Amino acid sequence: MIDDDRFDQLECERDGDVVRATIESESKLNALNQGLADELHAFAIACTEDETLRCVTLVGSGGAFCAGADIAPWAGDERDGATVRRLATTLHDAILEFHTMDAPLVVGVNGVAAGAGFSLTLSGDVVCCHEDARLEYAYSRLGLTGDGGSTFYLPRIVGVRRAREIALLDEPIAPERAVELGLATEVVPDDSFEDRLEAVSSQLASGPTRAYGATKRLINRSLERGLADQLAAETDAIATATHGEDYRRGYEAFFTGEKPEFVGE
Repeated sequence: MIDDDRFDQLECERDGDVVRATIESESKLNALNQGLADELHAFAIACTEDETLRCVTLVGSGGAFCAGADIAPWAGDERDGATVRRLATTLHDAILEFHTMDAPLVVGVNGVAAGAGFSLTLSGDVVCCHEDARLEYAYSRLGLTGDGGSTFYLPRIVGVRRAREIALLDEPIAPERAVELGLATEVVPDDSFEDRLEAVSSQLASGPTRAYGATKRLINRSLERGLADQLAAETDAIATATHGEDYRRGYEAFFTGEKPEFVGE
């Protein structure tokens, strides 16, 4: 069970099978501090362990998604190594949970998403960008390398050459361009942003959650395998799926012409 009382920098709301986490960082522009990273990790674990959960939505507050790490308390020299290592490790643990959980992750980018916020955006299964959003790689301007899975997701989404361009030139990416590159799913106008997030989350929550999770894992590992190994994994996954309640419901609905009512099992 996801308990909102556990969090100070995340506001968690559950509506049926969907949970929404709103980043309310103590740092400016929802920047990532250690406390927020700890809470994101705890939240991600809770989402993974809650078998009744069928969709997760992550959004920012106050017109910002996440402006990267809060570097204000840092020293600006090699003493920051331990701080950065701990912060990155915690963020990475959270992203690994989001990456592998069955429930789809919908990210609503409602403002600047830079550095760690950029990486969190890339981890989404569906990414809705507010018309005023802005994506920025941002690491290189600090003389740093990317973290948060950015160097994993970028080449897989946009290709190696384009990934190098985004990381090295580090130019702001407008919402329309983010969709063209595949970094985001769609651009949503201000007056319909919240409604669209709710609609996408509800649609995914009504789908076959276990099949979604298995499909995510197949896609996640597809670039690591040769064709024969991927085909074997597909065989195992689709055969396993026939043991689920969702398959039985989908099979029956196929012959009646009705929309199946999946239960996520």
